[in-house]
Amino acid sequence: MNFLPYIKAVGTGKKRNRDLSKDEMKIAMRAMLNGTVAPEQVSAFLLGWRVKGESIDEFKGAIEVFDEFIKPHPIANSIEFGYPYDGKVKNPYLFPVMAKYLKPYGIQLCFHGDVLQPAKGGITLKEVCDNTKLEGNIHFFDRANCFKELHQLSSIRNILGIRSSLNTLEKLLGISQSNTAIIGAFHKPFIDKYIELFKDRYKKLIIVKGNEGTPEIFSKCSIIMVENGEAKEIKVDPKAFGIDYEKSWRPITLEESLTRTQSPTDELEKLAQFNAGVILFLMAKLNSIEEIFNIF
Repeated sequence: MNFLPYIKAVGTGKKRNRDLSKDEMKIAMRAMLNGTVAPEQVSAFLLGWRVKGESIDEFKGAIEVFDEFIKPHPIANSIEFGYPYDGKVKNPYLFPVMAKYLKPYGIQLCFHGDVLQPAKGGITLKEVCDNTKLEGNIHFFDRANCFKELHQLSSIRNILGIRSSLNTLEKLLGISQSNTAIIGAFHKPFIDKYIELFKDRYKKLIIVKGNEGTPEIFSKCSIIMVENGEAKEIKVDPKAFGIDYEKSWRPITLEESLTRTQSPTDELEKLAQFNAGVILFLMAKLNSIEEIFNIF
């Protein structure tokens, strides 16, 4: 196909750039995923799109095309967790410890991951899941199997080496067809985008201003819950529950990350329990977060 018009739309400078319509984005995204566009053109488009700034219609068009390619694996009573594909750098993942506190409530935790994407250079969800004995209520979906077309763009993205608009879109892929999704975000423009993009795709959307852009709470933070079109914000603080976990401020290795969750300290264990309590409270399984500490 002649892909040049789409590159020109996003990559000819401030005066000539324009937003693509939803239908135009669907054509462009479908072509990139189908592999009918040269790698150099894909890279040029991703760079231009990121620099131009994405419109909601462009994002929505891309998501609708994703739906055409993704192989769903429905999991009942599940929550989809949206982690960044560029990994975590300084602190371990909490979900391997947290899952056991959600298991008695029948809650299934669903994750999807892939090889490392730009640009943080962290430890990926896939690396953790591939090297950890997971609780029975954890379901990990390798994107290479469920959405191979986006997986196949990994080499192009890594050669480009910078964050692209795909980083925003890929956190929630709907593979498990969960009614509830939990995603991490910090800056208000991204929070607003996630609400606009995903509020109608999940019955309950929970956005955590969490650690390293993940839906994990390590310190005082805000949580936005969107349900029935209405957004409500709450603030939580582990220290208010006597948890004084000291976050790492230096990069850790995969081995360190795995060791910390396979043999958690008391404070990390309580932090994971606290995170589970927040989820159960937001899911109306508990009347208060405090209850989680009285049950286990």
